[in-house]
Amino acid sequence: MGNKFICMTKKESMNVGIGSKSKRESMSKKRSSMEEELLHKQALAMAIQQHQLSQRFENGSMSRRIGSRRRAHNSSDPFSTTNNVQLPEFLENVRTKKFVLIHGEGFGAWCWYKTIALLEESGLLPIALDLTGSGIDLTDTNGVTTLAYYSKPLIEHLQNLPEDEKVILVGHSSGGACVSYALQHFPQKISKAVFLCATMISDGQRPFDVFAEELGSAELFMQESKFLIYGNGKEKPPTGFMFEKKQLQGLYFNQSPSKDVALAMVSMRPTPLGPMMETLSLSSQKYGVGRRFYIQTLDNHALSPDVQEKLVRENPPEGVYKIKGSDHCPFFSKPQSLHKILLDIAQIA
Repeated sequence: MGNKFICMTKKESMNVGIGSKSKRESMSKKRSSMEEELLHKQALAMAIQQHQLSQRFENGSMSRRIGSRRRAHNSSDPFSTTNNVQLPEFLENVRTKKFVLIHGEGFGAWCWYKTIALLEESGLLPIALDLTGSGIDLTDTNGVTTLAYYSKPLIEHLQNLPEDEKVILVGHSSGGACVSYALQHFPQKISKAVFLCATMISDGQRPFDVFAEELGSAELFMQESKFLIYGNGKEKPPTGFMFEKKQLQGLYFNQSPSKDVALAMVSMRPTPLGPMMETLSLSSQKYGVGRRFYIQTLDNHALSPDVQEKLVRENPPEGVYKIKGSDHCPFFSKPQSLHKILLDIAQIA
């Protein structure tokens, strides 16, 4: 009797191959589903933790910080990169291991949960901050009228760093204005500044000016937008804005997983308008000496690739990276790509 594996007909062999391929695809889908479910559970746990913390504070002075807790390695963890990176050798090439992550308009420290986990698994020390009136910071956004006040948690964090310590600062979207502000005031504390599809503005510009091509001029937006908030009454200038769910999904989350979009919909808060309309003064002696890097997201509807390219062209950074298939929130749709870029930037001497 012949060996049935050797004596199979061509048709039988093809059927086995098809079955194996189908099985592999099924296993891959199952694994992806399990990883997505784990991510969602981690996000939900973080949201619950934030809610519990918010119940313990009744004043507006609290600023939530997430991250900088080294996690035990789990080989089944989808965030794990230790199989691909030799940690001791990798860390030898990284002079600054601390990352400070700054969210964009409407978001909070919670939006970085995937990036935090990935960086921690690489042996780095990330921390995400709530800007004033964001995340679970209880400050009324209607009272946040200046970029200095909006950036206060970041500035205090930099002020409290040991004298010889620096951080890699990462700002998303309008959080790029806070990064620029920090570069101007604390250049000695920032090893590198990373602008993630962010408002990397030039001297004399306003953060809102970057979005003008998508939202219209600031003056027109102030007069006609239906998303404005009048915290001091209709007879006074608007104090903030917040897009409706439909606009948010189209502008921000066109590539993001539905579960992450659902998390964002219940977690986002109004954006104070004052900091967005403030003109920045950036000097070549301070801001100009900072090492800046820009990460472009190429499926972005809120800040188009053309606008991002214009920012890079008008205010050239040291390095430019691009993420394909990523919307305005790459920590949702392409966290692994963002993670690899941040590791690369960290290793640049």
